[in-house]
Amino acid sequence: MNNNSTIKELLDQMGQAGARLDQMHAVEASAGNISISINWPVNLESVFPDHQERKSLPWAVPALAGRTVFVTGSGCRLRDIGKMPAVNVSAFVIDEGGRTGTWYTHPDKKYHQPTSEFNSHLAVHNDQVARRKVDFQAVVHAQPPYLVALSHHPELLNNTDYNRAIFRWEPETIVQVPQGIEVLDFMVPGSQELMENNLRGLRDHEITLWAKHGIMVRSDVSPLAAVDKVEYLETGAMYEYFNTASGGKAEGLTDEEIRRVISAFGVKTTLY
Repeated sequence: MNNNSTIKELLDQMGQAGARLDQMHAVEASAGNISISINWPVNLESVFPDHQERKSLPWAVPALAGRTVFVTGSGCRLRDIGKMPAVNVSAFVIDEGGRTGTWYTHPDKKYHQPTSEFNSHLAVHNDQVARRKVDFQAVVHAQPPYLVALSHHPELLNNTDYNRAIFRWEPETIVQVPQGIEVLDFMVPGSQELMENNLRGLRDHEITLWAKHGIMVRSDVSPLAAVDKVEYLETGAMYEYFNTASGGKAEGLTDEEIRRVISAFGVKTTLY
């Protein structure tokens, strides 16, 4: 996405990302949520004619003052965004100080509030803008079945073992996600504990694993680019899951083979 992207283009990207996650079985029913933050004006009232001023935000986001944040609604199905974006998504223009915003919605909206994970979305957007001054960012939360299944194995719940289990199956994985996954312990969904740990994890990584729950991924490119990274990692998790289920006899890529890929593609990583 770029500074010329229209509201239609932004919502189309959210719809494509939601559809792809649905195809991956990563957003059952109303699970999963998507947000994007932008730093350029768009015609919000052309899609969201209703607005409510001084709407309280679940987390103070002073770095987002004057910016627009699009977010999916609580209870909405991500697979429906592409066909009906106006009633499944809303937008906030953040007020000075970052504690409130003007909330733009459609009169036929399918939700009462933004997603219950809005605090984590806002915190990540605010932190990345404050640290890197990004004009665009997409944040996606989903529940990919193989990535989540592996998080139920206690011996894998650390950065080293979890990443190695996934990265040893396809050479492309280290190229596409060089920082790997930051593994978080189980925390209650929507809690401040989860929000704070997720925020920390996404400072040095593009994706965090919420053990026994799901993942969150950020992208400076587009919502669909964020989902692409999930797809690479979910494929690696699928290979690991099937190998474990069949007795764990497959070797996978050795560390030396992965290092050869790193060298050939000039990958900057600390994983190997």
